[in-house]
Amino acid sequence: MMTPMTKNMWREIAANKGRFIAIILIILLGTLIFVGVKAAGPGLNDSMATTVEAQHLSDVQLFSTTGFTAKDVDTAEQVSGAQAEISKFKYVTGGKNEDVVALYGYQPHAQQNQLKLRSGHFPHANNQIVLDEWAKREYGYRIGDMYRFNQQAKLRQRTYRIVGFADSPRYIDYSTRGSANVGDGTVRYFAYLQPKQLNLPTATLLTVRFKSLQSLNTFNDDYQTAVNKKVTALKRAFKPQARERQQQLSAKINRSFEPQQKKLTQAVKQLAQLKQAAGNSAVLQQQQQILEKNQAKLTAAMKAAAAKTHTVYTWQTREDLPGFTSFGDTSNRIAAIANVFPVFFFLIAALITFTTITRMVEEARRQIGTFKALGYTKWAIARNYLSYALMAGLIGAVLGSVIGNITLPRLVISMYHMSIPMMTTVPVMWGVIALAVAFSLIATVGAAVIVVRRELAEKPADLMLPRTPKSAKRILMERMTPLWRRLSFNQKVSYRNLFRYKSRMWMTIIGIAGGTALILTGFGLNDSIGSTASQQYGQIFHYSATVSLAHDNQSQKAMRVLEGTNHYRGAAKVHMTAGKVKANGDQLSDVNLVTPKDQQQFKKYVTLSHPLTGNGLVISQKIASELKVKAGDKVDFITAAGQKVTLKVTAVTPNYMGVFAYMTASAYRHAFNAPPAVNTLLVKLDRQSSQQQNQLARQLMEHGDALGTSFASDQETTIKTMSSSMNVIVLIMILLSGVLSFVVLYNLTNINISERIRELSTVKVLGFFDGEVTMYVARENILLTVFGIILGYGAGWGLLSFILNQATTSQVVFPVIIRWPGYVVATLLMVLFTLIVMWVTHQKLKHVDMVEALKEN
Repeated sequence: MMTPMTKNMWREIAANKGRFIAIILIILLGTLIFVGVKAAGPGLNDSMATTVEAQHLSDVQLFSTTGFTAKDVDTAEQVSGAQAEISKFKYVTGGKNEDVVALYGYQPHAQQNQLKLRSGHFPHANNQIVLDEWAKREYGYRIGDMYRFNQQAKLRQRTYRIVGFADSPRYIDYSTRGSANVGDGTVRYFAYLQPKQLNLPTATLLTVRFKSLQSLNTFNDDYQTAVNKKVTALKRAFKPQARERQQQLSAKINRSFEPQQKKLTQAVKQLAQLKQAAGNSAVLQQQQQILEKNQAKLTAAMKAAAAKTHTVYTWQTREDLPGFTSFGDTSNRIAAIANVFPVFFFLIAALITFTTITRMVEEARRQIGTFKALGYTKWAIARNYLSYALMAGLIGAVLGSVIGNITLPRLVISMYHMSIPMMTTVPVMWGVIALAVAFSLIATVGAAVIVVRRELAEKPADLMLPRTPKSAKRILMERMTPLWRRLSFNQKVSYRNLFRYKSRMWMTIIGIAGGTALILTGFGLNDSIGSTASQQYGQIFHYSATVSLAHDNQSQKAMRVLEGTNHYRGAAKVHMTAGKVKANGDQLSDVNLVTPKDQQQFKKYVTLSHPLTGNGLVISQKIASELKVKAGDKVDFITAAGQKVTLKVTAVTPNYMGVFAYMTASAYRHAFNAPPAVNTLLVKLDRQSSQQQNQLARQLMEHGDALGTSFASDQETTIKTMSSSMNVIVLIMILLSGVLSFVVLYNLTNINISERIRELSTVKVLGFFDGEVTMYVARENILLTVFGIILGYGAGWGLLSFILNQATTSQVVFPVIIRWPGYVVATLLMVLFTLIVMWVTHQKLKHVDMVEALKEN
């Protein structure tokens, strides 16, 4: 049987359902986005980790210039916990558009890198091929089609029948399949044939998987540290193996040339004997010349064959596979957003909830005084309001946590399914949920504890009397007599009331400003991430493509190819080298050092904030921020070959994509004691179609002595993909921010009306029309809304800047941009919410019982 106190609590909930639901909604929204966005990043990582684990993705990939044998498998498995496999692999061209294809030999019993069949079946016969699922989606291939390879692929046959489509754990992102040294240099998709069809004498790829690493998440630092240690152990094991492999091949080559060498040696001996017997005739001299030529040819052939025995290993881990780094960057970016945006969102929700609970308890002064007069203990009275706050807080927190943990990460992952094939695994964020529940209870129960304790300290007689109203004070505007005289009576009342109830004023401003800031931040995230490429290639870089040359100072062939196309508009010759920059005990890798051949021409291709002068170095802002250096400081640049030079920083220049440093040719010569060799062309082109770009890249590879061509449009596409991957998160943040703003404004207006019901009833009794009574309150809301929106503009910009600073990656710095539609939508939403609340308030005030309201103490 319920006690009178419990009955009273349920009556209070029934009588003020709107307020109880509003508290639940505010807490629910706060915890939903706090837990949901926090779970999105880990959800992506766990889903991908589960996917690659299910398909047994290798931890390490090893390529060799001389191939692999069973002995190499044994060498790899000397490392503790290693499981190794060898397979045949090479890059070839084929298909409708001579696409670059990553071609593998299919092994039905492979324990690593297992294919996931999407349709059809695996290639069991010699004339069958399985293609990448992306080849079906993007290039229109179908099961039963005939697929034809280029002659240069050197396969057993050129034409195969497509029997299936599959996904591979090696390729987790449909938008990127890596680069190659054939065709146009960009891999379009992968394919699998029977191993013999690749026509390779030995395996060309060795993969290693460690059982001990499979319990670690691929994208965590613990995994990276562990796999790096394993790579170090593998390199140590393969060091003598490289020498042994080279010796074996050299011996084999020598044996293959022995018969020819013996024949030549015998012919030389016979010729010598003939010279002794018959003298050195013209015929014998001619035969000697022929033998010498044959010997020279044989020696050259032996040297060329010996050069091919030089064994060089190329090591890769998972982060070197196409798409892995960008996927990790995206999940880290979401995690960075989750560290700021939801916290700010939740703090606003908690602050408003705290205010609402405080007002609710203060309104119950008469009840508290009555219960106290009836002899109830302080704990019994307090428990009534603490239970109310606890119930509202728990319902909102639990519902928000469950809905957030289940829905938001799955929405994000489902969006990724369009471009990344992966399973869905969402971790239960127990720690985050506990934190959200704790903060929710602090905002609800904590507020109730503070206010109830304060109220219970008073005597019952004092509690049953209404609290003495705040005395009106002259405000600053009243001292401005010319202005104050021009204001109407209603305007004067509104301004006085605003400053009379300062706490309510600031709560409304904070609520409006916070909502505006959150909505602006959502739009700004989309604008900033999406504009990164246009800022880079519009304001800083003014070229369309980068062509890497195969040989230093040999740009003639590439220039002939470029000048032969109608789209060519010019090129700048530069020396570009990658290295590391060190300063203040920190290090930044993958820094591109650019040295132009002609500085005046270079200005047309790259805009720097400061001109290149003297022997110093102009660095991009990423280097400056990461290494904490500025103009005048010194940094160490270490080339890929290990050469270290100390350089003075002359200026810091803006840059958004990649990490760059610039110096003059004279500065380079002074620092490195060698002239900078031209190895890269920065090329300006008219707009080209994707097919035209691929054709140009192919021509540069085949006839221009180029290693590869990188187009700005590809970078822009990558950024657009990155931006679109954030769309779901951004949309959710905008929608929930809007809902929170509306609930906050509605709740604070209700508090305002309930506190001033006698005042409003008095105004109504005095003969004010319904619209005038509504405007009596709404005018204050309009002023606070305007002020809150303006304040929200600044807060939104600051919040966006902070989030983007946290979300930067090793290669990308995001510009802070909020385009005008963001401001317009945020403003219109706030105005719309204010108008809706005004309409609801108007309906409520029309039906106020003035007599009952005025009878209240």
